Amino acid sequence: MNTIRLTMAQALVKYLAAQRIECEGREVALFEGVFGIFGHGNVAGLGEALYHAREELPTYRAHNEQTMAHAAIAFAKANGRRRMMAATSSIGPGATNMVTAAALAHANRLPILLLPGDTFASRDPDPVLQQVEHFGDPTITVNDCFRPVSRYFDRITRPEQLLTSLPQAIATLLDPEHCGPATLALPQDVQTFAYDYPESFFAPRVHRIRRPQPDPRELEAAIVALARSERPLIIAGGGVHYAGACERLSEFARTHGVPVAETQAGKGALPDTHPCAVGAIGVTGSEAANHLAREADLILAVGTRLQDFTTGSRALFERDDLTLVALNVGRFDSQKHHALPLTGDAFDGLEALDTGLADWRLSAAWQERADNLKREWAEVVARVTADEGAELPTDAQVIGAVNRQAGEDGTVVCAAGGLPGELHKLWRCAGPGSYHVEYGYSCMGYEIAGGLGVKMARPDREVFVMVGDGSYLMHNSELATSVMLGQKLVVVVLDNRGFGCINRLQRGTGGAGFNNLLDDCLTIEGGAPKTDFAAHARALGCEAESVRGIQALEDALVRARQADTTYVIALDTDPLPSTSEGGAWWEVAVPEVSAREPVNEAYASYREAKRRQHR
Repeated sequence: MNTIRLTMAQALVKYLAAQRIECEGREVALFEGVFGIFGHGNVAGLGEALYHAREELPTYRAHNEQTMAHAAIAFAKANGRRRMMAATSSIGPGATNMVTAAALAHANRLPILLLPGDTFASRDPDPVLQQVEHFGDPTITVNDCFRPVSRYFDRITRPEQLLTSLPQAIATLLDPEHCGPATLALPQDVQTFAYDYPESFFAPRVHRIRRPQPDPRELEAAIVALARSERPLIIAGGGVHYAGACERLSEFARTHGVPVAETQAGKGALPDTHPCAVGAIGVTGSEAANHLAREADLILAVGTRLQDFTTGSRALFERDDLTLVALNVGRFDSQKHHALPLTGDAFDGLEALDTGLADWRLSAAWQERADNLKREWAEVVARVTADEGAELPTDAQVIGAVNRQAGEDGTVVCAAGGLPGELHKLWRCAGPGSYHVEYGYSCMGYEIAGGLGVKMARPDREVFVMVGDGSYLMHNSELATSVMLGQKLVVVVLDNRGFGCINRLQRGTGGAGFNNLLDDCLTIEGGAPKTDFAAHARALGCEAESVRGIQALEDALVRARQADTTYVIALDTDPLPSTSEGGAWWEVAVPEVSAREPVNEAYASYREAKRRQHR
């Protein structure tokens, strides 16, 4: 057996660089590169190895470990989980900064390879700088925090362990059911240890994503249920995108006349103009989709994990005789809500259903009902997103302006707060790739970093990041990275002076305005400072301007499109309004006892709403 002597870090890098994947008939690198912030836990070992491989496996420097991992996750999502990146940090705070990103990837079922540095396996210098000691268990380090938020976790304590652990990590990252973050904790001394690795370990390998096929008995039960239904509704989730099944779904819906609603992750599976598209579903859903969900006798859930925002906390699907069919690549998800499971790939599952249903087509009455509701909802969207000339526009009006300027080649990126809910309801998608909102973990600070990852994945698209002042102040440093890498973003900062979304939720559950809007916070006598977001963005190397009102925003968006570098537009918005039309109940627990009467009233409403929940 021919061998090659390498350090553990060199072997890891060489292996990653050799991995390929088949995408749309082409073989491309599986890993775009590695985001890295170096410290004493990874600079001498992994950093040296990455230096020598910088041509075939580029290293990208970022400004925060959490947000660089967010960018890597967004890159993978924008690539439909077919290509990905790694992220490496030093030990201690660098590593724990990435734990939040790992949780985000885990919740959203998205791949990222996390390579945190770790303490010395030899323990010779213990306690090393940044080490957190556990008096009763010296094997524990802060990297054990990654265990509950990783789909695969290993600590490499000997260099030869890579031979078994690396292939398992890659298999997890590419598994359609178990996809999520894989973490290899790398003790800094072991990174530098050498071993005689088999040369065959580094042979280029082309990966192909598995497509698990539906069980014939489950398929037959699903076909029978669908054929008997008179008012079915399809709910499209993120799995439709990841299976490359958007066009397959479009054809299925058109052939059989079934209306299609979309989750946050599924939005954009069909263009807004598709005759069967009825908009967003659930808590942040359209009136069209939610009315149909309440009236449906069967729901075909495709590639969705049916979380509470989709099901209205299990109260949206009201009919006792409703049949739920769950087509999902994951057994765990296809079994939820007492569904008829159809465990398998979304593309092949839809194709098998289509074949089994033959010429079955819905009645004209149900299609007409869907068409009328969709038309009524389109009128609502046009009204609430129109420019009314307000000095402090609403989120909906800002969304309307950005949507009008985004065009066919635009992708909107957002994450936490009130904006995702408004976007889910109101953004008119041009089709797959036009909508990228992280709402599985609803992580503040994802927006700008996520936009960077999307742009790296889709350089042909104009990326529009919409972010509130709260999220901007939490994580904005990757603006400088986007400028440094030449990855242009258009960033719209909506300044409502606080956490407007949670303020509305606070008041909606009977609470007093407290500690959310800056005016309701503990401050000095003069109040909280007014942040000049445009000046701040310019200090990070961006082009930027502040505007007032929607028309000025639209004019600025035209200038932003023409710019060569990241362009930030800031404007003040009204923190109080949100789109009242559409939506569904969401369970947020209300105190059973309170000295405030509004809270007691909210609790009574809460108890009443819980009666509609299905167990």
